[in-house]
Amino acid sequence: MARRAAVLAVSVALLASSVLTACSTQAPASGTDGSGRGDSDGKITLGFAQVGAESGWRTANTKSVQESAEKAGITLKFSDAQQKQENQIKAIRTFIQQKVDVIAFSPVVESGWDTVLREAKDAGIPVVLTDRAVDTKDPSLYKSFLGSDFVKEGRSAGEWLTAEYAKENGPVNIVELQGTTGSAPANDRKAGFAEVIKGDDKFKIVASQSGDFTRAKGKEVMQAFLKSHKDIDVLYAHNDDMALGAIQAIEAAGKKPGEDIKVISIDGIKDAFVAMNQGKINVVVECNPLLGDQLMDLVKKVAAGENVPTRVEVEEGVFTQDQAAEALPSRKY
Repeated sequence: MARRAAVLAVSVALLASSVLTACSTQAPASGTDGSGRGDSDGKITLGFAQVGAESGWRTANTKSVQESAEKAGITLKFSDAQQKQENQIKAIRTFIQQKVDVIAFSPVVESGWDTVLREAKDAGIPVVLTDRAVDTKDPSLYKSFLGSDFVKEGRSAGEWLTAEYAKENGPVNIVELQGTTGSAPANDRKAGFAEVIKGDDKFKIVASQSGDFTRAKGKEVMQAFLKSHKDIDVLYAHNDDMALGAIQAIEAAGKKPGEDIKVISIDGIKDAFVAMNQGKINVVVECNPLLGDQLMDLVKKVAAGENVPTRVEVEEGVFTQDQAAEALPSRKY
């Protein structure tokens, strides 16, 4: 009887040992939140899908993200979508397959993201939007948006214009260089500007076309505007690169940018401040691309499961020609 009890005790001990061993082998690999994602050393892995390299602003934005990730000790998997939505969707799906801890991206356009964002959510990977927002009826598909208020930027451009021409009767003929069709900054900067000038009939947008946020396209479209419209008073460009390209076209047509045609632009890259200092751009509404540090802070928090604001905005200003010389040396992009 004693021998039988002893055998039973040994059997129970072996069974308990095997259960504990099984539990330990099923435990997730080392990660940031027990998810099994991330590097073997426990570092956070961030998948970042960038729009492309269409402008000086975007280049500065990319550099800020890369440098801030390294400084924060975050492993960065970076993808350049070359301004194509299908490339960004492919990159996000790759990040999901790689089981990164967090996905961040700056959407090429606003719509068409629900399916891939739902795939990320189903995989338990939080998403942070940077610079540009998405149009979705399900805000739970992303954790936070970090960036600028593009409508406010458009309003600021319109407010400068209405103040500049407050004492004139008009008409004031405006041509508009829009950003990438369907993108949040193009939609919102157009809407904010239109909202301000619509109350005064003397302001007329005589032509509006996409320059795709690039210098070359801005020049090309402005050349077409100049051929089609003889009396252009103001150019409103949704970003500096398009404005700088348009300035080349204006000068080639024998006109003086900043005088014959007032130039309003958005972003605040160093080249725009140089042009403003030369009198070729009248006003620049700032859009800050240096979001890297704030992004890494958000990434750490969402990876840890912390609650974060659904919207985080950056501080920005409006610069005129008389401020350009003083501000130029401090421009970092």
